[in-house]
Amino acid sequence: MTPKLILVEGLPGFGKSTTAQLIHEILTEHNMRSQLFLEGNLDHPADYDGVAYFKQHTYDELLRTHEEFRNVLNNYTTIQDDNYFIEYRKMVNEYGSRIPNELVQEIFKNDIYELTLNQNRKLITERWRQFAELSLHGTDIYIFECCFIQNPVTIGMIKYGAKKEEVISYVIELEAIVENLNPLLIYVEQSDLDHSLRKAIKERPEEWSEGFIEYYTNQGYGQKQGYKGLEGTIQVLKARRAWEEEICNRLNIAKKKVDNSAYNRNDYKQCLEGILSEWSSLIKWKR
Repeated sequence: MTPKLILVEGLPGFGKSTTAQLIHEILTEHNMRSQLFLEGNLDHPADYDGVAYFKQHTYDELLRTHEEFRNVLNNYTTIQDDNYFIEYRKMVNEYGSRIPNELVQEIFKNDIYELTLNQNRKLITERWRQFAELSLHGTDIYIFECCFIQNPVTIGMIKYGAKKEEVISYVIELEAIVENLNPLLIYVEQSDLDHSLRKAIKERPEEWSEGFIEYYTNQGYGQKQGYKGLEGTIQVLKARRAWEEEICNRLNIAKKKVDNSAYNRNDYKQCLEGILSEWSSLIKWKR
């Protein structure tokens, strides 16, 4: 069966984006059609980023409260039965400060990753089902960065401190949804988690690191453990790493771990090309 989906996972700072981009580059060099979706892509076909969820009565109330923005809101809203999805980040990107912060914050409360874990899981799994059905008969290979394992673990473990089995079952449900796409999971590892995170913090804006540390220590798992600051964040990440290792071991899809500790682009690309060549042995590589 022709492979249709490559899932790139790993901890923050381990090189997921680089890995996904290199995979896309390799497939392109071999004249294979692929679509790359990195973390934060507002047009992701299987996930929701910057999207809020409303039922009809709450959406109607939002319009009544902000009547002057009715047309704008309607233009960024998709309706599926009684479900209303507002692409508010796209709206803010276009209109900027013309959209009052009060309205943005009101919408953000219903961001799909601010909902309860059960609500999130229901909406996300349905989104993945729609993607799987639409992409099954296409010819493109999809490359997804970090939405398959990271997102369920982040909202389940990090945000809500859910039980491990509940988080694992969420990922396993996603696995069942995409199994007909013959997916390959590539899990990016680093030998020194502490060094990798500190390196990422140095390279990224201070706003990112502050938000990241707050998210990991002031709610869910980190809060329950009483972790604080950067050192506490590292402890949460170590626990997350253990959870994700168990999840990977429980999955039945094709999977490979890759070590990106050396940060050598050429060697790393060659390693990935070997993995892809082995995995795609059912199709003829085009030179």
